[in-house]
Amino acid sequence: VFGKDITLLLILNNLSTDRKTVKVDMSASTVLYTRRTVTEILKATTSVDLSSKQGKHIRLKIPYSYYGKYLTTDKRIQVTALCEVLHRQGLKLLVEKTIILEDTNIIIKVPRRIVVNKAATLEISYANPLPEPVSRCVLLVTLMNQQVKIHLARLAPRERSKIYFEFTPRKTGPLQLQVDFSCDKFSHVKGFVTIAVAPA
Repeated sequence: VFGKDITLLLILNNLSTDRKTVKVDMSASTVLYTRRTVTEILKATTSVDLSSKQGKHIRLKIPYSYYGKYLTTDKRIQVTALCEVLHRQGLKLLVEKTIILEDTNIIIKVPRRIVVNKAATLEISYANPLPEPVSRCVLLVTLMNQQVKIHLARLAPRERSKIYFEFTPRKTGPLQLQVDFSCDKFSHVKGFVTIAVAPA
């Protein structure tokens, strides 16, 4: 989840009966959806001894403080581990994992029944998932081909807040509501819901 530390496990298994020493070079970078690297955020090297048929776990932690300011709107981190069996020339294995961080900070609550030409109130709650305060918060609400820009108060670390949004649907059928939340530390966190409008 965006704003939290990331913990990964690399599991190494020696499938042979010979003892092996494996050198592991690990790195993590923020990337675009095209896999192009933006910034390297972590680099670590370790060595592991594996006896016959043995497995070992290597734990890798990427704190929010390492990735927060380098993440793009794609919210992707590419982690690679190059594992080299020492004293065995050319025996290397590359392990890769792409992590897409989840946004959990927009929740839209819709009344059970929404009727055409009758005012309805939605509850939109939004949060700061970060361990630091955020300011210049803006909520962009798109509904019925109209956009409303709402300037919000700053949020303390991990604070959740809510607003109530009133609208009157002019026709029956499905309506799409989209919410876009931005602030000084991150942008374009989206939430959306389809609203069913009933006849009067």
